[in-house]
Amino acid sequence: MFPLGTLAGDAPVIIILGDSISAAYNMETGQSWPSLLQQRLDENGYTHRVFNSSIAGDTTQGGLSRLPRLLVKHHPALVIIELGGNDGLRGISIDVTRANLSAMIESSQAAGATVLLAEMHIPPNYGMTYTKQFNGNYPLLKEKYGVLLIPFLMERVALEPGLMQADGIHPNAQAQPILLDTVWTVLEPEL
Repeated sequence: MFPLGTLAGDAPVIIILGDSISAAYNMETGQSWPSLLQQRLDENGYTHRVFNSSIAGDTTQGGLSRLPRLLVKHHPALVIIELGGNDGLRGISIDVTRANLSAMIESSQAAGATVLLAEMHIPPNYGMTYTKQFNGNYPLLKEKYGVLLIPFLMERVALEPGLMQADGIHPNAQAQPILLDTVWTVLEPEL
């Protein structure tokens, strides 16, 4: 049996379970913050290996369905969950989103992984009540499960036209180092 977070003596694995924000949407894979994370880990002498399992357009349900096989295959030391934004944009029930995120957290923790949950926010398209409840999911889950909360990933880029793609929804390549810095602040102490 191999130590938790390693596979056959390999380096510890960090799984990123996300949507288009983490999936190099409309850019070269090497420009994405997950690729930049691997570079930063290497440059700083960490042996961790990043496995990016992000899919553009994915929801918490999609992430939940993919997670079990990822946990079995990679035995991650850390799991970064960057999901929920598409749930909010589609008006999926807050309870469904919360239940899916909870199940992903519980599965990851049961597998021995440290969980980092990337906070997502949505615009008030569905009204202030829905928006407030959606945005409140992440701090609530942090408290319930003791996960590490990455502050709103898009905070420093969402309202900066020079950092967003023409659709105004997705961060561009110039935004990726900023997204990485946001993640790194929470991740690095756990390495």
